[in-house]
Amino acid sequence: MEITNPKKLRAEMKDYLELATSEPIRIQRRSGESYILINETEYNKMQMEIMSLQRRLLSMSDILDGETQNVPSGDELMSHLKTK
Repeated sequence: MEITNPKKLRAEMKDYLELATSEPIRIQRRSGESYILINETEYNKMQMEIMSLQRRLLSMSDILDGETQNVPSGDELMSHLKTK
C-alpha cells in the first residue's frame, strides 16, 4: 500500500488516481488521521463481499437459534406447484 500526505496527493493527483486502480493509497494527515483512496470498482466488490458475509452470518445465526424451515425437495415442490 502506497502512503502519502495530502500535499503530495494534491501535487500528484493524476499519478495517485492511476495507482489507485491497482492498489489502495493511504493518505496520512499530520494530525494522525488516515484515509484510504481506492478504485470504485474495488470498493463495490468490498461492499458486495460484506453484504454476502452478513447474509451468511445471519443464516448461521438462524440455524443456531433453531429458526429454520424445512425446504421441500424438488419433487415435493413440483407437486405443490402443479396443484395450484
